[in-house]
Amino acid sequence: MTFWLIHSSSDGTDRWNGGMSDKWVKRALVGVALGAAAVRMMRSFPQVPANPEPEPSGVEKSLTPGEPEPAAPQPRKRRLWILVVIATLCVSAALGMVALDAAVPDWVRWACFGIALTGVVSLVLALLLGPGARRLAGERRPLTDEDRRELSAHERVEAINAARHTLIQAATGLVVIGGVVFTAQGLWYTAQSLETSRQAQSIAEQGQITDRYTKAVEQLGSSKDDVRLGGIYALERLAKDSPRDQQTIYNVLTAFVRQHDPKPAVKLPKEPTTDVQAALAVFGRRKIIPALDSYSPAPLNRFDLREIRTKGANLVYANLISVDLSNADLSNATLRNTDLRDADLNKADLSNADLHSANLTGANLSHANLRDAGLIRADLSRTDLSGANLSNVPLGEANLTDADLVFATLRDARLIRANLRGASLRGADLRGADLSGANLRGADLHNADLRNAHLYSADLSHTTPSRADLIGADMRGADLRNADLRGADLRGVIGLSEVDAHAVAKTDTKTLFGPRPFG
Repeated sequence: MTFWLIHSSSDGTDRWNGGMSDKWVKRALVGVALGAAAVRMMRSFPQVPANPEPEPSGVEKSLTPGEPEPAAPQPRKRRLWILVVIATLCVSAALGMVALDAAVPDWVRWACFGIALTGVVSLVLALLLGPGARRLAGERRPLTDEDRRELSAHERVEAINAARHTLIQAATGLVVIGGVVFTAQGLWYTAQSLETSRQAQSIAEQGQITDRYTKAVEQLGSSKDDVRLGGIYALERLAKDSPRDQQTIYNVLTAFVRQHDPKPAVKLPKEPTTDVQAALAVFGRRKIIPALDSYSPAPLNRFDLREIRTKGANLVYANLISVDLSNADLSNATLRNTDLRDADLNKADLSNADLHSANLTGANLSHANLRDAGLIRADLSRTDLSGANLSNVPLGEANLTDADLVFATLRDARLIRANLRGASLRGADLRGADLSGANLRGADLHNADLRNAHLYSADLSHTTPSRADLIGADMRGADLRNADLRGADLRGVIGLSEVDAHAVAKTDTKTLFGPRPFG
């Protein structure tokens, strides 16, 4: 009957519960069904009168040997206690299942949870103060009426006071538990309110950022220079306030520079316009992205400044990491201490540019025009300078470790004490270049043109795992005084005999002379 009630009620629940989820209704019906089952079980017990009639005096019930004494009938109070316990547990379980249902409102959930917790705690306290206390005291049954009549007046008063004290403690415990529950509920609601406020504040901030971004972009389209400048600096402030929008903002600035670039048919001015210079300065002041601090082969957040024509731009201390500047015209630009790591400067025009102390580690400068550019103390390690024009370039103390300078033009370049250890200078044009004191250990100068080059005190000695390769190099008129050629490969060198090499430079038995090897 119980399970039929639950099953049959599940079909019509949606018709009378107002469209709400029927899960908590089913769970409540489970509790009611369990309570009904408990009532039926209690009714099935034999009905025994509370005060059985005493047997006539003088008549004793005879028991046959071995026959056990009949058990005393269960008192009605005990059955009532069992019924209360089962009903409390059923109702608490039903309310607990309702509280765990996510479909009910919050106030219903907390009310059901509080009632269920109060019922369970009250039941536990009643069991501990009643049967539990008697068990601990060694009493196996409650006091009868005769036991109570035997108590003295003082003992009755003490018993009443003890009962009152116990009830007060139980009530206090329930109040404390209720306070904890309501405090937890209050804290939960406070946390929910704070989260809601935070979300509302975040939405409001995002709305403000969107409005600021829209207004700044509108200012960029103005025909007045001062309005465009205001829009550029407003975007810079916005990039600082909203890191998540930095990529978009800098993309807008680079697009602005490309759009306001002079047309190819227009003669370039000596320096860029005020707004373009401001956009480049703001772009160069951006924070360095941590992912780009390392020499990663595929850096993130590349910015497009290809083919821009910003002759004479001021980019001192600018951050141009991984920026695409291929085919850009940066002639006469000031790039002192500029960070150009991993930048793409393929075919870029950097003639007469000031790159003093610039960091060009890993940059692509293949076929770039660096004529008359200032690269003193610049870091060009691992830089691709194949086919680049470095005529009249002062590279004093520049770091070109492992740089690729295949067929590069370094005519009359100043490379005094430059670090070219392991650099690839195969076929490079080094006519008249000043390489005095330069470190060329293990450098590849195969077929390089070193006519009239200054190699005074240059280090071209053997280094592990390779040696300086000068096979087929043209060294006519080269100054090799005090140059270290120990272990160098000088086979097939043009304009330098073995006798002259021993006379002016440092050589040893590992220095290779003779005809040019085949291939």
